[in-house]
Amino acid sequence: MFYVNVEGAVYKENKWLVIERSLKEGHAGGLLSLVGGTVENEGDSKDILERTLRRELFEEVGVKVQEKMEYVRNTSFKLDDGSEVIDIVYLCELEEGEPFAKSPEEVNAVYWMTAEEIGNHPKTPIWLIDSIKEAEKLLKNKTA
Repeated sequence: MFYVNVEGAVYKENKWLVIERSLKEGHAGGLLSLVGGTVENEGDSKDILERTLRRELFEEVGVKVQEKMEYVRNTSFKLDDGSEVIDIVYLCELEEGEPFAKSPEEVNAVYWMTAEEIGNHPKTPIWLIDSIKEAEKLLKNKTA
């Protein structure tokens, strides 16, 4: 059985919303990450991935994104305890709010960074670089 995690590649003015995960987090504590979280069991449900992502963005950093989200990519990985996770990334455009570390249990800091800044940061894991590259491709195709 998999956990399902969703993340938002949120952009504004050629920068990406990135958090530094709290050291209290069991997975990737202290590393840079997109904002997101685990899908909770809601029984029969529609648009559960998108609703989960909207909830996580508001709970963790206090922002709302536009209704339309675009699928970027999916990956899978194992947690230290052996649990398996499917991670799904969506491209999101900021609608309202100025992000801040609203949930200090999960978020140490919040940044707006260019793809280059993310790629050069010492706390950036490879999976974040790959997600940003894919989101940038999608974004460029939208504006072309």
